[in-house]
Amino acid sequence: MTLINTKIRLISLDVFRGIAIAAMILVNNPGSWGYMYPVLQHAQWHGCTPTDVVFPSFLLIVGVAIAFSLSKFSPEHRLGGDGVPPSVYSRIGRRCLLLFLLGLILNGFPNYDLANIRIMGVLQRIAIAYGLSAIAILNLSRRQLWLISIFTLIGYWLAMTMIPVPGYSPGNLSPEGNLGAFIDQTILGSHHLWRGGPYDPEGLFSTAPATVTVIIGYLTGEWLKSQPRNSLTVINLVMFALSSLVVGYLWGIWFPINKALWTSSYVLVTAGWGLLLLAFCYGVIEVKNWRRWGKPFEIMGVNAIFLFVASGLLARILIRIRVGSEPVSPNLKTWIYENIFVSWAGFLNGSLMYAVATVIFWWAIAYIMYNRRWFLKV
Repeated sequence: MTLINTKIRLISLDVFRGIAIAAMILVNNPGSWGYMYPVLQHAQWHGCTPTDVVFPSFLLIVGVAIAFSLSKFSPEHRLGGDGVPPSVYSRIGRRCLLLFLLGLILNGFPNYDLANIRIMGVLQRIAIAYGLSAIAILNLSRRQLWLISIFTLIGYWLAMTMIPVPGYSPGNLSPEGNLGAFIDQTILGSHHLWRGGPYDPEGLFSTAPATVTVIIGYLTGEWLKSQPRNSLTVINLVMFALSSLVVGYLWGIWFPINKALWTSSYVLVTAGWGLLLLAFCYGVIEVKNWRRWGKPFEIMGVNAIFLFVASGLLARILIRIRVGSEPVSPNLKTWIYENIFVSWAGFLNGSLMYAVATVIFWWAIAYIMYNRRWFLKV
């Protein structure tokens, strides 16, 4: 990470990213995992809750941001037969490597058992999806990007529903019997998967449709760049979002909406909800010029990756600090939750208040960084 200067950009993109990272911190830091409102929980398996929309929304905005950082090197914008400068690929490679390593650091902290460390994760998925989509964007036209996205989603659907896994019938989409889990177990090994297997919600095979989520964001960003900042642009974006939702929910009849498998229907449904939120942010901030409400989220959005990593590390530290010398002494997180929040809000609301307080704490850190112009870029 390095200190960088601010750049002119759409404020609505930073606000959207800030909303996503605030939501990620909120759902990842309840006072107790045993006391959570359903809206803040992931679907048990098939299905989609508001929490299941958070991560793909972040990937979506990664794609939109690419349209403002790399599109000048895309085939449509390069002059004549100019190729992509090697430095661009080097920058992409460094970013992917750093994100992947940060994910491994987060997974292993503080006891790095390399024989059993989880290899994949949220940052690792961002790294791979960003890298694959960036390479595609630099070498394919927009029409080709649409086609490869459609083929990827259809191909993933056919593979997941038609290719049998040893010991299971074709089309088995259970945690143990799906093709993605088999690929992850074969390549990575169960001991390197989420909670020791049998599957990983950020696995290798499901990263292919996750990459499409990034490409959808890029195509949206490219389109926004060519449109006037008016209500018609917002309406068109909303119509595209609604179309994605309709197709996604219909596809879900045959290929269930599932975050852990990142099914093709899940890609379209979450893209639809994410684009509706983007349309709201764009319309209110860029068209209506009502910006004050979004400032707190903008402050978090410009340092999103730092906040995700730092909040994850602190959460792990709090769990490992014991309060008291007794063998059954609670960890610091539990002590704070029970003595500061449960005491007046109860177990369920106290768990929510702990999560809200965590978001506020990290917003305060982000506010200090913002005022000092510290923008940490991966």
